[in-house]
Amino acid sequence: RPVINATGIVLHTNLGRSPIAETAAQAAYDAARGYLNLELDLGTGKRSSRQNPVREAIGPLLGCESATAVNNCAAATVIVLRALAAGKEVIVSRGQLVEIGGSFRIPEIMGVSGARLREVGTTNITRIADYEKAISPDTALLLRVHHSNYRVSGFTKSASLEELVALGRKHAIPVVDDVGSGAMIDFARFGLPGDPVVGESLATGADLVLFSGDKLLGGPQAGVIVGKKDLIQKIEKDPLMRAFRLDKMTLAALEATLRLYRHPDRALREIPTIRMLGTRASEIRRRAEALAVKLRTIAGLTVNVRDDSAFVGGGSLPDLPLPTAVLAVSSDAVTDAVFAERLRSGTPAVMARVQDGHVLFDLRTVFERQEPDLAEAVWSAVGG
Repeated sequence: RPVINATGIVLHTNLGRSPIAETAAQAAYDAARGYLNLELDLGTGKRSSRQNPVREAIGPLLGCESATAVNNCAAATVIVLRALAAGKEVIVSRGQLVEIGGSFRIPEIMGVSGARLREVGTTNITRIADYEKAISPDTALLLRVHHSNYRVSGFTKSASLEELVALGRKHAIPVVDDVGSGAMIDFARFGLPGDPVVGESLATGADLVLFSGDKLLGGPQAGVIVGKKDLIQKIEKDPLMRAFRLDKMTLAALEATLRLYRHPDRALREIPTIRMLGTRASEIRRRAEALAVKLRTIAGLTVNVRDDSAFVGGGSLPDLPLPTAVLAVSSDAVTDAVFAERLRSGTPAVMARVQDGHVLFDLRTVFERQEPDLAEAVWSAVGG
């Protein structure tokens, strides 16, 4: 059921990650309620690929030869390894043998795909020489995996993508870059540096780049694969492609989301994830102060606005806080635990944070249209 996300975690995995743009939601609705040319060329009347709209939407954005999409990034990893490396070795740094939750572990994914893992380096140090020493006639791919939900700091070193690309070209081995979150823009503009930008990975020379649709891209759940046409063709011929393919609603929403990026200013305005991440703390505080005035009319309620930190979530940009402002609310009538439980049980449900005897509401992740419902939910929760 619908939930008001007042946690300040923008890509809250348990709340469905990225809310999609209105145009993407409308595209999915239009696809769901009628027929469409999902696998039909209207010009020739013959069958076509359901991936064509994704290719046409993303190609001009990234300058890639081809693209395809499956139902999530884990599926993208499996099908790439299976189609291009089954029965052969894939070289990966030990420092990138990640687990991202839900038992998704790179070594186990290798096993499922039929590829053989060839670990190189150590947890904290992997040099390009480690990759080169491991190359054999059995090597099918060089794989780089973004750390996603954790950071390695201190005495560390890893081979750069530039080095991997040069090594791959020297030995005619494709380089696959699993960047995870799928940033189409540089989030450093919002004070959030560190996550790979898809276009930069391609420009550096990665043969394939894999990323999620429902994280920093701000679209529906999907695993997008972009890069060399011949490799994409091999992937699409794999029998698992049918098992992993996207339905018409998701394809429509993904295409609509990608088309918003043709006009960056429009993407910033209309894609909720990007808008939330890009909102200044001063604007969050302004909204919080306005809502605080309304909440203070509720008897027995203490409401303060204070500085705090929001987070991206969804395994993206870990440990990089976003400055924000929160409403810190306490009630004479109920404890903070009961207050929070009643909020979760209401209609609409409200997810907030509990800290030091207060329930915290971060409006960064609350749509402005939801603020009246949030105020009503608070009133109901304290027995108003």
